[in-house]
Amino acid sequence: MDRGAPPLHVIVACAENRVIGRAGRLPWHIPEDLAFFHAATAGQVCVMGRICFETWPHVQADQRRPVVITRATSLAGPGVRVAGSLDAALAIAETLPGEVYVCGGQRIYEETLALDRPLRLHLTLIHATIPGDTFFPEWRHLSWQEIGRRESADTNFRYTFLTLDRVAV
Repeated sequence: MDRGAPPLHVIVACAENRVIGRAGRLPWHIPEDLAFFHAATAGQVCVMGRICFETWPHVQADQRRPVVITRATSLAGPGVRVAGSLDAALAIAETLPGEVYVCGGQRIYEETLALDRPLRLHLTLIHATIPGDTFFPEWRHLSWQEIGRRESADTNFRYTFLTLDRVAV
């Protein structure tokens, strides 16, 4: 692992059963998590897949710089860069000002967790089993150091905001 490289930030909310989506949408509405996500990614570079991009209409608000992983070059536009692979997206992202946040979806998260480089995982773990069709990869078996934790709840869910750094083994 290249310890000299800046960490890639991986940001996700998932249920205990690792669900992150259902029918192309989030299967919950947690305003506190949404506010956290928007605050964390404001002014940063956001790497994401096509579905994530298409379902986030205000991705460029707050000076976010999206890099979309897709073969659909037609998605490129003012301030929106496209790449055909995660490696190509990261090569673009790392030339832009700001920190790099990987924002999903499932395949992008899988490829990112498999990278041999420092990662910082910003995980909102929703303490529920929620039906869905899109999943965050299993992360518990990797070596993580917890650097932040905050418990919270709303009228529907209990959840924990975790910040974890992947440690070299």
